[in-house]
Amino acid sequence: MKLSRLALAALTASTLLLTPAAHADNKAIAVDEMEAYLEFVDYGGGVIFAEQIPADEWKKMLVIDARDAGQFAKGHIPGAINMDWRQVLAKRNTIPKDKPVLIYCNTGSLSAQAGFAMRVAGWDNLRILQGGMEEWKAKGGFDAAAKATAPAKH
Repeated sequence: MKLSRLALAALTASTLLLTPAAHADNKAIAVDEMEAYLEFVDYGGGVIFAEQIPADEWKKMLVIDARDAGQFAKGHIPGAINMDWRQVLAKRNTIPKDKPVLIYCNTGSLSAQAGFAMRVAGWDNLRILQGGMEEWKAKGGFDAAAKATAPAKH
């Protein structure tokens, strides 16, 4: 039932540009399906902190930088691909379902929107980097997990 509800929500959301009457009906269906998804999804909604990702796990993931091309060019997590957050759902066929996917932006708010859309569309393997690029850098980047578990210095 979960998959059919998610598929229906994604299909409905993609067909909202029909006639005004159909638009209203489809919008109501989409809202109902997203509401059902939100009632079902776990509390974290797919959010992960940089310190929860061991350094050797990064190379096993597809990392998506959801910022615009200009921000990506100025700096990004090494190995990340650039896919503007507004295009993630449209380019979903290029995003695997069989390996971990991490999406981030500057602070986590835009990637959370893209991540929500992808999770409603059925990507259960997608996680949103809490705090985005800024928090990733502040916590030590790829070494965030090691720094978080290191003994306290006195």
